[in-house]
Amino acid sequence: QLQASGGGLAQTGGSLKLSCAASGIEFSRIKTVAWFRRAPGRLRELVAQIYPGGDINYPDGVKGRFIISRVDDKNTMYLEMNNLKPEDTAVYYCAPYLNGWIWSRGTQVTVSS
Repeated sequence: QLQASGGGLAQTGGSLKLSCAASGIEFSRIKTVAWFRRAPGRLRELVAQIYPGGDINYPDGVKGRFIISRVDDKNTMYLEMNNLKPEDTAVYYCAPYLNGWIWSRGTQVTVSS
């Protein structure tokens, strides 16, 4: 079970840090974790991913602003979002990969202009 939290309302240029706590999942077994988001009227999109071996991928739209991390002994992953923009408004999901993506419930992020 995954619980994403930390969403809320932020102003343009502000910051939020999302957390995702896992229960019943041994995080140390998870080689890939990611955050996705879905904005109204748009498809779900990847915003950050940690690959096996530790390489990290960010799409251009968030590169330099978002930071993904994981703390395996806490079974938790994070997404630090800085310099937020209105186009970052979306429902955010954390997703470890174990024989398929395991989806959290989303947490709403709203960025006001």
